[in-house]
Amino acid sequence: MKSVQQVSMSEMKPAAVKKSVFQLSMKELMRDRYLYLLALPGALYFLIFKYIPMGGILIAFQEYSPFQGFFHSKWVGFDQFERFFTGNDFFLLFRNTMMISLLNLVFFFPVPIALSLLLNEARNLKFKSAIQSIVYLPHFFSWVIIAGMTFLLFSQTGGIVNSLLVQMGFGKIDFLTNPNYFWVMLTIQSIWKEAGWGTVIFLAAIAGADPALYEAAKMDGANRLQQMWHITLPAIKNVIITLLILRLGQVMDVGFEQVYLMTNSAVSSVSDVFETYVFRMGVQNGQFSFTTAVGLFKSVVGLILVMGTNHLAKKFGENGLY
Repeated sequence: MKSVQQVSMSEMKPAAVKKSVFQLSMKELMRDRYLYLLALPGALYFLIFKYIPMGGILIAFQEYSPFQGFFHSKWVGFDQFERFFTGNDFFLLFRNTMMISLLNLVFFFPVPIALSLLLNEARNLKFKSAIQSIVYLPHFFSWVIIAGMTFLLFSQTGGIVNSLLVQMGFGKIDFLTNPNYFWVMLTIQSIWKEAGWGTVIFLAAIAGADPALYEAAKMDGANRLQQMWHITLPAIKNVIITLLILRLGQVMDVGFEQVYLMTNSAVSSVSDVFETYVFRMGVQNGQFSFTTAVGLFKSVVGLILVMGTNHLAKKFGENGLY
Protein backbone atom coordinates (compact mmCIF):
# COMPACT_ATOMS: atom_id res chain seq x y z
CA MET A 1 0.00 0.00 0.00
CA LYS A 2 1.30 3.42 -0.91
CA SER A 3 2.01 5.84 1.88
CA VAL A 4 0.30 9.23 2.02
CA GLN A 5 3.57 10.93 1.04
CA GLN A 6 3.74 8.82 -2.13
CA VAL A 7 0.31 9.80 -3.36
CA SER A 8 0.69 12.48 -6.02
CA MET A 9 -1.70 15.33 -6.55
CA SER A 10 -2.84 13.78 -9.82
CA GLU A 11 -3.90 10.63 -7.96
CA MET A 12 -5.90 12.52 -5.40
CA LYS A 13 -9.60 13.10 -5.91
CA PRO A 14 -10.55 16.51 -7.28
CA ALA A 15 -12.63 17.23 -4.19
CA ALA A 16 -9.65 16.50 -1.96
CA VAL A 17 -7.42 18.81 -4.01
CA LYS A 18 -9.98 21.62 -3.83
CA LYS A 19 -10.33 21.07 -0.10
CA SER A 20 -6.56 21.22 0.38
CA VAL A 21 -6.26 24.44 -1.65
CA PHE A 22 -9.19 25.96 0.24
CA GLN A 23 -7.64 25.09 3.60
CA LEU A 24 -4.31 26.57 2.53
CA SER A 25 -6.01 29.76 1.35
CA MET A 26 -7.96 30.11 4.58
CA LYS A 27 -4.79 29.55 6.58
CA GLU A 28 -3.00 32.33 4.67
CA LEU A 29 -6.07 34.56 5.01
CA MET A 30 -6.17 34.14 8.77
CA ARG A 31 -2.42 34.67 9.04
CA ASP A 32 -2.56 38.00 7.17
CA ARG A 33 -6.08 38.98 8.28
CA TYR A 34 -5.03 42.39 9.60
CA LEU A 35 -3.30 43.30 6.33
CA TYR A 36 -6.43 42.33 4.40
CA LEU A 37 -8.55 44.41 6.78
CA LEU A 38 -6.31 47.41 6.10
CA ALA A 39 -6.72 46.88 2.35
CA LEU A 40 -10.49 46.32 2.57
CA PRO A 41 -11.63 50.00 2.50
CA GLY A 42 -9.54 50.74 -0.58
CA ALA A 43 -10.71 47.57 -2.31
CA LEU A 44 -14.36 48.41 -1.56
CA TYR A 45 -13.87 51.94 -2.87
CA PHE A 46 -12.57 50.75 -6.23
CA LEU A 47 -15.18 47.99 -6.42
CA ILE A 48 -18.16 50.25 -5.68
CA PHE A 49 -17.12 53.45 -7.41
CA LYS A 50 -14.86 52.22 -10.22
CA TYR A 51 -15.69 48.67 -11.32
CA ILE A 52 -19.44 48.28 -10.72
CA PRO A 53 -20.29 51.56 -12.56
CA MET A 54 -18.44 50.25 -15.62
CA GLY A 55 -21.59 48.30 -16.42
CA GLY A 56 -23.13 51.65 -17.37
CA ILE A 57 -20.84 51.80 -20.42
CA LEU A 58 -23.55 49.74 -22.15
CA ILE A 59 -25.78 52.80 -22.60
CA ALA A 60 -23.13 54.46 -24.83
CA PHE A 61 -24.32 52.05 -27.53
CA GLN A 62 -28.03 52.61 -26.86
CA GLU A 63 -30.64 55.31 -27.02
CA TYR A 64 -31.03 54.96 -23.28
CA SER A 65 -34.35 55.63 -21.62
CA PRO A 66 -34.63 55.53 -17.81
CA PHE A 67 -38.13 54.08 -18.19
CA GLN A 68 -37.00 51.16 -20.36
CA GLY A 69 -33.77 50.46 -18.46
CA PHE A 70 -30.45 49.03 -19.59
CA PHE A 71 -31.75 45.90 -21.23
CA HIS A 72 -34.79 47.24 -23.05
CA SER A 73 -33.50 50.54 -24.43
CA LYS A 74 -33.03 50.75 -28.19
CA TRP A 75 -29.63 49.54 -29.41
CA VAL A 76 -27.99 52.05 -31.79
CA GLY A 77 -24.40 50.77 -32.00
CA PHE A 78 -21.84 53.50 -32.67
CA ASP A 79 -24.37 56.21 -33.56
CA GLN A 80 -23.59 58.21 -30.41
CA PHE A 81 -19.87 58.20 -31.22
CA GLU A 82 -20.53 59.19 -34.83
CA ARG A 83 -22.70 62.07 -33.66
CA PHE A 84 -19.96 63.23 -31.29
CA PHE A 85 -17.03 62.99 -33.73
CA THR A 86 -18.90 64.63 -36.60
CA GLY A 87 -20.44 67.38 -34.47
CA ASN A 88 -19.30 70.98 -34.42
CA ASP A 89 -18.22 70.82 -30.77
CA PHE A 90 -15.66 68.00 -30.96
CA PHE A 91 -12.64 69.94 -32.26
CA LEU A 92 -13.34 72.89 -29.95
CA LEU A 93 -13.56 70.61 -26.91
CA PHE A 94 -10.50 68.64 -27.95
CA ARG A 95 -8.44 71.80 -28.53
CA ASN A 96 -9.38 73.39 -25.21
CA THR A 97 -8.83 70.20 -23.21
CA MET A 98 -5.48 69.43 -24.81
CA MET A 99 -4.17 72.99 -24.47
CA ILE A 100 -5.04 73.18 -20.77
CA SER A 101 -3.48 69.75 -20.19
CA LEU A 102 -0.39 70.68 -22.20
CA LEU A 103 0.13 73.87 -20.20
CA ASN A 104 -0.23 71.93 -16.95
CA LEU A 105 2.20 69.29 -18.21
CA VAL A 106 4.83 71.80 -19.33
CA PHE A 107 4.58 74.36 -16.53
CA PHE A 108 2.85 72.69 -13.57
CA PHE A 109 4.42 69.21 -13.60
CA PRO A 110 8.06 70.39 -13.18
CA VAL A 111 7.27 72.85 -10.36
CA PRO A 112 6.91 70.24 -7.54
CA ILE A 113 10.17 68.65 -8.69
CA ALA A 114 12.06 71.95 -8.59
CA LEU A 115 10.43 72.90 -5.28
CA SER A 116 11.40 69.53 -3.77
CA LEU A 117 15.01 69.99 -4.84
CA LEU A 118 15.10 73.47 -3.28
CA LEU A 119 13.51 72.28 -0.03
CA ASN A 120 15.97 69.40 0.15
CA GLU A 121 18.84 71.90 0.02
CA ALA A 122 17.50 73.87 3.00
CA ARG A 123 19.69 73.13 6.03
CA ASN A 124 17.70 75.07 8.64
CA LEU A 125 15.03 72.58 9.73
CA LYS A 126 12.71 75.21 11.21
CA PHE A 127 12.82 77.26 8.02
CA LYS A 128 12.27 74.13 5.93
CA SER A 129 9.26 73.06 8.04
CA ALA A 130 7.74 76.54 7.85
CA ILE A 131 8.08 76.69 4.07
CA GLN A 132 6.61 73.20 3.71
CA SER A 133 3.60 74.14 5.82
CA ILE A 134 3.02 77.28 3.77
CA VAL A 135 3.20 75.54 0.39
CA TYR A 136 1.06 72.60 1.59
CA LEU A 137 -1.75 74.83 2.85
CA PRO A 138 -3.42 75.78 -0.50
CA HIS A 139 -4.04 72.09 -1.26
CA PHE A 140 -6.67 72.01 1.48
CA PHE A 141 -8.60 74.96 0.02
CA SER A 142 -11.58 74.06 -2.14
CA TRP A 143 -11.77 75.31 -5.71
CA VAL A 144 -14.66 77.53 -4.62
CA ILE A 145 -12.29 79.38 -2.30
CA ILE A 146 -9.58 79.53 -4.96
CA ALA A 147 -12.01 80.93 -7.52
CA GLY A 148 -13.28 83.51 -5.01
CA MET A 149 -9.73 84.62 -4.21
CA THR A 150 -8.99 84.89 -7.94
CA PHE A 151 -11.99 87.17 -8.46
CA LEU A 152 -10.95 89.35 -5.52
CA LEU A 153 -7.42 89.67 -6.87
CA PHE A 154 -8.00 90.05 -10.61
CA SER A 155 -11.45 91.54 -11.03
CA GLN A 156 -11.61 94.75 -13.07
CA THR A 157 -13.98 96.30 -10.55
CA GLY A 158 -12.20 96.43 -7.22
CA GLY A 159 -9.58 93.75 -7.86
CA ILE A 160 -6.35 94.27 -5.93
CA VAL A 161 -4.09 93.65 -8.92
CA ASN A 162 -5.92 96.11 -11.18
CA SER A 163 -6.03 98.68 -8.41
CA LEU A 164 -2.24 98.46 -8.10
CA LEU A 165 -1.85 98.75 -11.86
CA VAL A 166 -3.96 101.93 -11.88
CA GLN A 167 -1.93 103.42 -9.01
CA MET A 168 1.27 102.70 -10.94
CA GLY A 169 -0.10 104.51 -14.00
CA PHE A 170 -1.07 101.50 -16.08
CA GLY A 171 -4.48 100.60 -17.46
CA LYS A 172 -6.72 97.85 -16.15
CA ILE A 173 -6.41 94.34 -17.59
CA ASP A 174 -9.44 92.12 -18.02
CA PHE A 175 -7.85 88.95 -16.64
CA LEU A 176 -11.17 87.18 -16.08
CA THR A 177 -13.08 88.06 -19.25
CA ASN A 178 -10.33 88.01 -21.87
CA PRO A 179 -10.03 84.57 -23.55
CA ASN A 180 -6.30 85.13 -24.03
CA TYR A 181 -5.71 84.95 -20.27
CA PHE A 182 -8.05 82.07 -19.36
CA TRP A 183 -5.66 79.14 -19.86
CA VAL A 184 -2.86 81.05 -18.14
CA MET A 185 -5.08 81.77 -15.12
CA LEU A 186 -6.00 78.09 -14.80
CA THR A 187 -2.34 77.06 -14.93
CA ILE A 188 -1.35 79.60 -12.29
CA GLN A 189 -4.18 78.43 -10.04
CA SER A 190 -3.12 74.79 -10.38
CA ILE A 191 0.50 75.61 -9.59
CA TRP A 192 -0.39 77.70 -6.55
CA LYS A 193 -2.83 75.14 -5.17
CA GLU A 194 -1.16 71.80 -5.84
CA ALA A 195 2.58 72.35 -6.35
CA GLY A 196 3.35 72.23 -2.63
CA TRP A 197 1.36 69.07 -2.08
CA GLY A 198 3.10 67.47 -5.05
CA THR A 199 6.44 67.75 -3.25
CA VAL A 200 5.39 65.10 -0.70
CA ILE A 201 6.17 62.17 -3.00
CA PHE A 202 9.39 63.68 -4.37
CA LEU A 203 10.74 64.57 -0.92
CA ALA A 204 10.04 61.01 0.21
CA ALA A 205 11.95 59.69 -2.82
CA ILE A 206 14.85 62.07 -2.15
CA ALA A 207 15.03 60.86 1.45
CA GLY A 208 15.78 57.38 0.09
CA ALA A 209 18.97 58.52 -1.65
CA ASP A 210 22.16 56.99 -0.25
CA PRO A 211 23.95 59.59 1.96
CA ALA A 212 27.26 57.93 1.12
CA LEU A 213 26.93 59.18 -2.45
CA TYR A 214 26.79 62.78 -1.23
CA GLU A 215 29.83 62.23 0.97
CA ALA A 216 31.77 60.74 -1.93
CA ALA A 217 30.71 63.62 -4.19
CA LYS A 218 31.92 66.16 -1.60
CA MET A 219 35.28 64.45 -1.38
CA ASP A 220 35.54 64.64 -5.18
CA GLY A 221 34.91 68.38 -5.03
CA ALA A 222 31.32 68.42 -6.36
CA ASN A 223 29.34 71.51 -5.41
CA ARG A 224 25.68 71.55 -4.35
CA LEU A 225 24.37 72.02 -7.87
CA GLN A 226 26.46 69.13 -9.19
CA GLN A 227 25.28 66.89 -6.36
CA MET A 228 21.71 67.80 -7.15
CA TRP A 229 22.14 67.04 -10.83
CA HIS A 230 24.14 63.80 -10.53
CA ILE A 231 22.73 62.28 -7.32
CA THR A 232 19.38 63.75 -6.28
CA LEU A 233 17.72 63.82 -9.70
CA PRO A 234 18.75 60.25 -10.63
CA ALA A 235 17.44 59.11 -7.23
CA ILE A 236 13.93 60.34 -8.07
CA LYS A 237 14.02 59.59 -11.81
CA ASN A 238 11.78 56.51 -11.52
CA VAL A 239 9.24 58.45 -9.46
CA ILE A 240 9.21 61.25 -12.03
CA ILE A 241 8.61 58.80 -14.87
CA THR A 242 5.84 56.98 -12.99
CA LEU A 243 4.02 60.21 -12.17
CA LEU A 244 4.49 61.43 -15.74
CA ILE A 245 2.84 58.26 -17.05
CA LEU A 246 -0.08 58.71 -14.66
CA ARG A 247 -0.32 62.37 -15.61
CA LEU A 248 -0.53 61.52 -19.31
CA GLY A 249 -3.32 59.09 -18.47
CA GLN A 250 -5.30 62.04 -17.10
CA VAL A 251 -4.64 64.32 -20.04
CA MET A 252 -8.34 64.38 -20.92
CA ASP A 253 -9.31 65.32 -17.35
CA VAL A 254 -8.54 68.96 -16.64
CA GLY A 255 -10.65 69.39 -13.50
CA PHE A 256 -14.35 70.08 -13.86
CA GLU A 257 -14.79 72.15 -10.72
CA GLN A 258 -11.94 74.55 -11.46
CA VAL A 259 -12.97 75.16 -15.08
CA TYR A 260 -16.68 75.42 -14.27
CA LEU A 261 -16.13 78.00 -11.54
CA MET A 262 -13.85 80.14 -13.70
CA THR A 263 -16.06 80.01 -16.80
CA ASN A 264 -18.17 82.94 -17.95
CA SER A 265 -19.86 83.80 -21.22
CA ALA A 266 -16.93 85.94 -22.39
CA VAL A 267 -14.46 83.03 -22.28
CA SER A 268 -16.75 80.15 -23.27
CA SER A 269 -14.84 79.64 -26.54
CA VAL A 270 -11.72 78.60 -24.60
CA SER A 271 -13.26 77.22 -21.41
CA ASP A 272 -15.59 74.53 -22.75
CA VAL A 273 -13.88 71.18 -22.17
CA PHE A 274 -15.08 67.57 -22.24
CA GLU A 275 -16.05 67.59 -18.56
CA THR A 276 -18.15 70.74 -18.71
CA TYR A 277 -19.68 69.50 -21.96
CA VAL A 278 -20.67 66.21 -20.34
CA PHE A 279 -22.21 68.08 -17.41
CA ARG A 280 -24.18 70.39 -19.68
CA MET A 281 -25.39 67.74 -22.13
CA GLY A 282 -25.83 64.91 -19.65
CA VAL A 283 -26.94 66.36 -16.33
CA GLN A 284 -28.72 69.47 -17.60
CA ASN A 285 -30.10 68.15 -20.92
CA GLY A 286 -30.54 64.48 -19.98
CA GLN A 287 -28.64 63.04 -22.97
CA PHE A 288 -27.23 60.12 -20.98
CA SER A 289 -26.20 57.84 -23.84
CA PHE A 290 -24.44 60.62 -25.72
CA THR A 291 -22.43 61.82 -22.75
CA THR A 292 -21.56 58.25 -21.77
CA ALA A 293 -20.04 57.87 -25.24
CA VAL A 294 -18.03 61.06 -24.64
CA GLY A 295 -16.82 59.74 -21.29
CA LEU A 296 -15.88 56.39 -22.83
CA PHE A 297 -13.86 58.19 -25.52
CA LYS A 298 -11.94 60.06 -22.80
CA SER A 299 -11.21 56.83 -20.93
CA VAL A 300 -9.98 55.02 -24.03
CA VAL A 301 -7.64 57.89 -24.92
CA GLY A 302 -6.27 57.90 -21.37
CA LEU A 303 -5.74 54.13 -21.45
CA ILE A 304 -3.89 54.32 -24.78
CA LEU A 305 -1.65 57.12 -23.49
CA VAL A 306 -0.80 55.22 -20.29
CA MET A 307 0.00 52.00 -22.15
CA GLY A 308 1.98 53.81 -24.86
CA THR A 309 4.00 55.88 -22.42
CA ASN A 310 4.66 52.84 -20.23
CA HIS A 311 5.88 50.92 -23.28
CA LEU A 312 8.22 53.74 -24.28
CA ALA A 313 9.58 54.04 -20.73
CA LYS A 314 10.42 50.33 -20.61
CA LYS A 315 11.85 50.45 -24.12
CA PHE A 316 14.34 53.07 -23.01
CA GLY A 317 15.32 50.99 -19.98
CA GLU A 318 13.24 52.72 -17.32
CA ASN A 319 10.81 51.19 -14.87
CA GLY A 320 7.19 51.48 -15.97
CA LEU A 321 3.95 51.02 -14.09
CA TYR A 322 3.80 47.31 -14.92
